[in-house]
Amino acid sequence: MSKLAMKRNILLITTDQMRFDALGCNGGLVAKTPVIDKLAREGINYQRAHNQNVVCMPARATIMTGQYVSTHGVWMNGVALPEETPTIAHWLQDHGYQTALLGKAHFEPWLGDPAVFFENRMANEHNTGPHRGFDHMELANHFFEGHSHYDRFMTQEHPDLKEKFYPMVTARGQNTIGAGDTQGIQVWPSDIPKALYHTDWVADRTLDWLDQRQDQDPWFCWMSFPDPHHPWDPPASETHRVNWRDVPLPSLYSEDKAEMQALLATKPKHWQGYYDGTVWTNLESPRDFIPRDMTPDQVREINAMNHIENELIDDACGRVINWLKAKGWYDNTDIIFTTDHGEFQGDFGLLFKGPYHVDALMRLPMIWRPATHTDTPAASVTLPVGHLDLASTFCEIAGIESPPWVQGQVLPLNDAHAEAQHREDVITEWDSEHGEVSLHMKSIYNKAGWLCTVYEKSSLYAGTEGELYDMTADPQQRVNLWSDPQHKATRDELISDLYEKLPRPREPRLPRQAPV
Repeated sequence: MSKLAMKRNILLITTDQMRFDALGCNGGLVAKTPVIDKLAREGINYQRAHNQNVVCMPARATIMTGQYVSTHGVWMNGVALPEETPTIAHWLQDHGYQTALLGKAHFEPWLGDPAVFFENRMANEHNTGPHRGFDHMELANHFFEGHSHYDRFMTQEHPDLKEKFYPMVTARGQNTIGAGDTQGIQVWPSDIPKALYHTDWVADRTLDWLDQRQDQDPWFCWMSFPDPHHPWDPPASETHRVNWRDVPLPSLYSEDKAEMQALLATKPKHWQGYYDGTVWTNLESPRDFIPRDMTPDQVREINAMNHIENELIDDACGRVINWLKAKGWYDNTDIIFTTDHGEFQGDFGLLFKGPYHVDALMRLPMIWRPATHTDTPAASVTLPVGHLDLASTFCEIAGIESPPWVQGQVLPLNDAHAEAQHREDVITEWDSEHGEVSLHMKSIYNKAGWLCTVYEKSSLYAGTEGELYDMTADPQQRVNLWSDPQHKATRDELISDLYEKLPRPREPRLPRQAPV
């Protein structure tokens, strides 16, 4: 069988908590990412890709199902995607594809009971699947929690290194300790050798699985890196890549605390509450962390460690791509690169992610390099797309119909294609409940560049508050126009569009079974 007659292979590459502007091809000025930048030059770079939720589990459930959060029901971290849920991996499997996931899955809570959640016991049971439509799974996380395949590998092969990992979870929750030059939170240059760090391990396991495939076997492989998610703990041997003292402060960070307070005062009240440490609205940030207390140098060092982790990911991608070329599979392989959500990295004086619908968290790097034999012209797409569209795109690549439960479209090849698809907007949802504190938000971003966020009734809000930004005139979201009477008509139209297009929520609501 000729290579051109074969089904196209699919390599999905994801990171965890990577900003749109982390990559050189998207304007990043610090991390060197030549491999991913080349994919962008050769393929389609989506300038307005948004997630449907800004934290891990809901976002990854959308990638797996091609469904809105309201539909698949994973409404916050700690809510497991039900095992009976059909996934795009199942669908590709049913149509002749061999499937694998290497790295971070997070469809089930890490801190959940292993007796309940298969992902938390499979490594200790010497099990690599099948699970959730994947013939093969080998899991890793961005910290050593003791039950992933990576943890088991390190425990068995390098037990002397176990204590070198950052102690991410303590009796009080997430750790706030830092061990870098500035003692910035969760900065931890590690003594783990680069070859044993989880980024290289994920690439190693990916290559091992691919090496067992035959030319005639089409495959879908998800290479899922745990970084650059905190803790920021790259191997100490690699910290020479970026001198933190040379890293510029984010444009949305000010050393003037009064200026930061004034900017946050234009936002709904939980923003300032997080900054001051008076309102804890989510588990995505350590409870004892007060962003206001961060120093400028700590922000610089955190960003430097993040950039180093991004460079290591780019290196690992290069290893896999070079292997595909040597194998003769590169021309017949579609490569899609994206992340689950972004990271503040000092914007608005904040860190981590959570109930904040801003570019730093919602806007994703997303690149599709179609198989070269398709002769697809390179393009930059400016109209809105989302995670919702990945499942349909995999089906398009495979030459099969999308399953009936998918709610997205095939990613457009250019702006003209996006216009023909009637790409008007993209929706992001947030729901959270932590004890007595609840928060419910819905956002719509449209092709005219308006971003509208509705704060539904919760323990913190009456249901009348919100945010409205003209992202063309105000890309940094400094001026909240929600209460501006001159923009009431625009706001009301966006709210109407949002609720007209958002599907009915799943009932009954899935239970939250663990913190994360």
